[in-house]
Amino acid sequence: MNEAEYQKRKQDPSLKLFVVLSKASRTLNDLAQMDMTRYGLNPTEFALLELLYHRGKQPLQKIGERILLTSGSITYVVNNLEKKGLLSRIPSPQDRRVTYAEITDQGRDLLNEIFPKHWEELERFMDGLTDEEKSQAIDLVKKLGRSAEQYKHI
Repeated sequence: MNEAEYQKRKQDPSLKLFVVLSKASRTLNDLAQMDMTRYGLNPTEFALLELLYHRGKQPLQKIGERILLTSGSITYVVNNLEKKGLLSRIPSPQDRRVTYAEITDQGRDLLNEIFPKHWEELERFMDGLTDEEKSQAIDLVKKLGRSAEQYKHI
C-alpha cells in the first residue's frame, strides 16, 4: 500500500468508528473495573453477583452464556464467591446434573450497599453526553451490533 492509499484508508469512516468505539470501550471498562475493585471484587465476580441479584438463582451451566465465561472460569469465580460467603450452590431437586448459584443474604447486602455507588460512578463516567445523546448512542450502537452479528458465522 502506498502513502496515498494509506492516508485515504486512515480517513475511512468505518476504520475511524472502529478505533473510536474500541478506545472508548476500553477506557470505560477500565474505569468501571477500577471502581469494582474498590469493593474487593474483580469484574467477573461483580458481574456474577449482579446477575444473581437481579435475576435470581441461575444454573451454573447457563451463567457462562450470560456473562461470557468459560465453564472453568465459572467454577473458579463461583468458588471464590462461595468462600467469601456471597453465593451458595444449590443442587437441583429435579436433576442431579444441574446445580444453581444463588446470592446469599451477605451478597445481597453487599450489592445493596455498593451498587448505588457503582451506578453513580458509571453516570459520572458517562457525563460527557446528554441524556438525549446517550439515547441516540444506544440506538446506533445496537443497530451496529445487530448488523455486525451476521458476520459471526463466516
